[in-house]
Amino acid sequence: MEYTAGQLAKVLKGTVDGDPQATVTGFAKIEHGKPGKLCFYANPKYEQYVYTCRATILLVDKDFQPKEPVAPTLIRVENAYTAVAELLKYVTARKRKDKRHRGLFSRRYLTTRFGKKVYLGNFSYVGHHTEVGDYTKIYENVYIGDHTKIGKNCILYPGVVIYPGMVIGDNVIIHANAVIGSDGFGNAPQEDGTWEKIEHLGNVIIGNDCEIGAGTTIDRAEMESTIIGNGVKIDNLCQIAHNVEIGDNTVMAAQCGIAGSAKIGKNCILAGQVGVVGHVTIADGTIIAAQAGVTKTIRKGGQKLVGSPAIDINNYMRSYAKFKMAGAE
Repeated sequence: MEYTAGQLAKVLKGTVDGDPQATVTGFAKIEHGKPGKLCFYANPKYEQYVYTCRATILLVDKDFQPKEPVAPTLIRVENAYTAVAELLKYVTARKRKDKRHRGLFSRRYLTTRFGKKVYLGNFSYVGHHTEVGDYTKIYENVYIGDHTKIGKNCILYPGVVIYPGMVIGDNVIIHANAVIGSDGFGNAPQEDGTWEKIEHLGNVIIGNDCEIGAGTTIDRAEMESTIIGNGVKIDNLCQIAHNVEIGDNTVMAAQCGIAGSAKIGKNCILAGQVGVVGHVTIADGTIIAAQAGVTKTIRKGGQKLVGSPAIDINNYMRSYAKFKMAGAE
């Protein structure tokens, strides 16, 4: 698809410095800009590329004042980084074709209820008494168990497995090979040294506007529900155990592991490979650095935690200074 600077400026509520008819067909990083591409400048450390960039259009903050001549047509917006996210969303929406499709090799039942223009790819299975909302796309090789509810405008990429009885809200994206509703790691030790499996009878509830990364697993609850709040974003290869609760708008980078019955508050940030033990609570707005291990309840919100066991970043830095001194000796 082709887009003009004037058209994009209207979408982004920005202004054009240069040719409003300048046309692009794709996007590139500012250091790779070339004719026909749109780039963006939002980080001051990349300013050098503004003056060497040969892209057709460059997206910048409205108050940016170049120190040298700039070749591309500029679109000025309130916040270039935010505008890029809006622009990519706009382009994706234009490319998306909302059409009814039933793959010849897919399977559904008379008790399955589909909304308007649901896409169902080949070799996908949708179980008995399952509901799928309008405009949802279920790509090839997806399994959806009985009595599951899936909202509107969802995307389930190939290889997704959703066990029976799960509840998924609107505008949810689940990437390839994610598993929703597998049994948690529940086993009771026996006197003879063996382990007795604890059956899991609960489900998983995923709120609206969530995104679940490729290869991530979210276990069903033993009883009641594992709960993923609205707006939660979970990266690839994460493990969410049974009866965990994750608050609205919390984000989690790759390879995080959350043990059973942990409760994570709203608007938290968990960097890569963070581990959280079971049955603890993490307050709203907590930021946990990469590879940190949370071993106890965090009651005070808004803290930045580092290390294993995770502690406040200021305490950590003081302790680390002593570690370095001891190592130098």
